[in-house]
Amino acid sequence: MERKKVTIPDLQNKKREGKKITMLTAYDYPMARLVDDAGIDMVLVGDSLGMVVLGYESTVPVTMDEMIHHSKAVRRGTKYAFLVGDMPFMSYQVSKEEAVRNAGRFMKEAGCDAVKLEGADEVLDATIAIINAGIPVLGHIGLTPQTISKLGGFKIQGKTAKAAKNLIEQALKLERAGCFGIVLECVPDLVAKLITEKLSIPTISCGGGVYCDGQVLVTNDMVGLFDRFVPKFVKQYIKLSPLILDAFKKYKDDVERKVFPDKEHSFTIKEEELKKIKIK
Repeated sequence: MERKKVTIPDLQNKKREGKKITMLTAYDYPMARLVDDAGIDMVLVGDSLGMVVLGYESTVPVTMDEMIHHSKAVRRGTKYAFLVGDMPFMSYQVSKEEAVRNAGRFMKEAGCDAVKLEGADEVLDATIAIINAGIPVLGHIGLTPQTISKLGGFKIQGKTAKAAKNLIEQALKLERAGCFGIVLECVPDLVAKLITEKLSIPTISCGGGVYCDGQVLVTNDMVGLFDRFVPKFVKQYIKLSPLILDAFKKYKDDVERKVFPDKEHSFTIKEEELKKIKIK
């Protein structure tokens, strides 16, 4: 069967039919091609690029221009997956007008299919304004890395009855606001289960357990390209960093021993042509 572009109705149908949604991050053209070719439903250009690609200590320093730059590259490599651009810190908190303008850049300049915002109550007006402008929004509650200072670090959210109830209320508010789905990050699995059962829109787990409608991981984490730390919820399917490092070391050794490049990796000129060259 010929693959078709994934749409919001497709994602919502998956929830109704009990089929799991798959989502991974991508930050450049080559990785986007691989993720898309694997048949992943959704691609997120996450502001996690600040840490795993740009080397920042957190996601906070990431700018709109950086997000647009990487989103454009990912768009060129994504044909079928539903593409979501992650709105960076302070791109939607200042005013509704600025939030809509920045969300519009993801659509107009980068060709994204939707944007993602972190938070609920504090960004509800901005979320509604963006949706009213015709731009689909993926919500994000639980651990919100952009406000990590406020949360006191990378901590599980919703561990008490009061905190869990608050998360459920946040999720319902985002659904009523018009979000087409919600990411639940670092939330106890049974709390995520309650939220998933309450909502008619898909939930995407990022450390939220198996009961969500879908799963998302930072690709650089799950393929072992980011070794500063590995979150508990990440399964590493391969560890590329040691393999790449080994290749680099072999290249260095070959060059220093003068065995690269060899005849196979060099261009030649015919002897008779070489003899015609006259240098004064």
